[in-house]
Amino acid sequence: MNFPKFKYNADPIKLKVIVQRKTCCPVCNKERDYAYQGPFYTTAAVEGICPWCIADGSAARKYDGDFQDIASCERVDSPGFLDELIHRTPGFCGWQQEHWLSCCGDFCAITDYMGWKQIQQLVEEFPEQTRADFEQLLKDYRISEHEFKTASYDHIQGYLFKCMHCNNLRFYTDCD
Repeated sequence: MNFPKFKYNADPIKLKVIVQRKTCCPVCNKERDYAYQGPFYTTAAVEGICPWCIADGSAARKYDGDFQDIASCERVDSPGFLDELIHRTPGFCGWQQEHWLSCCGDFCAITDYMGWKQIQQLVEEFPEQTRADFEQLLKDYRISEHEFKTASYDHIQGYLFKCMHCNNLRFYTDCD
């Protein structure tokens, strides 16, 4: 069986929210080689959901759960996009509350976690694309552009997103 593809999280294995390990999925009751270990907002205590039951929405339906906190998602134009994100997309693991970014009226795809040096590099390489997110970072942490370029803030983690329509890069940060 082919591994499912997720529109808003193209590589959940890289992001370590789906891991390769034997599981008996509590949704489909099948023995699987992959298990989800990311956020799942439900009242049930459930572990070992397989990626296939995330992709087809059966896990969210069975446990009346969401893979993203709807209050932490930027607004988009289509309710269908929101449904796909919260019910059929593996989340990612943030240090604090995860926040899903959008662009072009749709959610962006999460692509990677970033340390401080990667955040600095991203802002330097793509200053126009990242300007608004960069200004938000400066405001959130009350640092100057000079401090951003010269200091090291290893207690800050970045989350990189890419727009699937215009390929714009977006990011947000949180700290431990």
